[in-house]
Amino acid sequence: MKKILLIDDDAKLAEILGEYLERFGFQFESALAPSIGFKKLRQFQPDLLVLDVMLPEKDGFQVCRELRSSSESYSSLPIIMLTARGDVTDRVVGLELGADDYLAKPFDARELVARIQNLLRRVPAPTAKAGSIAFGGLSIDREKQLVTCDGVVLELTTMEYALLVVLAENPGKTFNRDELMNVLRGIDAELFSRAMDTLVSRLRHKLNDTGKPPRFIKTIWGKGYCFVGAST
Repeated sequence: MKKILLIDDDAKLAEILGEYLERFGFQFESALAPSIGFKKLRQFQPDLLVLDVMLPEKDGFQVCRELRSSSESYSSLPIIMLTARGDVTDRVVGLELGADDYLAKPFDARELVARIQNLLRRVPAPTAKAGSIAFGGLSIDREKQLVTCDGVVLELTTMEYALLVVLAENPGKTFNRDELMNVLRGIDAELFSRAMDTLVSRLRHKLNDTGKPPRFIKTIWGKGYCFVGAST
């Protein structure tokens, strides 16, 4: 049974979502403040976090930033952010900080369930191919969803891993931003060009691929991104 944690200061929403998610076979816990949420993260060990932007103590953006910079397993925990205003800036900032999806309030509980199910069942490699691929110091084990670079295991978010696999499975092919967002997310791709650039930047940093010429991911100016790693 998959476990979902909600951090949101709306107690009524938590009650409604808890009842609804449990109908779909999820185990559910909620926290009304980040301090409580961090305790429940350690105790409950959720498979996915639903995180509101507007919170007491600190906002959801700061919580997301802390989780993604954590040395614990939260750096790759799937996160869906909730924003009351539905503002494009909020959505982009959330994605830039490492959230995997967003949902604007008010929303239909069925849509949240669909987003959760999609994120949890998504094998981050969209083609779900088995086996490993290697590119000069970089190894991607698609069965274990494990990435190592120069012998170091990388802590990648769901979206970072999915992006890497999409590019690595298609070396030499240039993807524009909209194509990548459609493959990885399938929704509202036109809104997230800046978020995609940040996602690529984060991935390059983790791959230690920030020099010139690029070791793995090349920017094709005016077009998009291309994987240039040499196959081994």
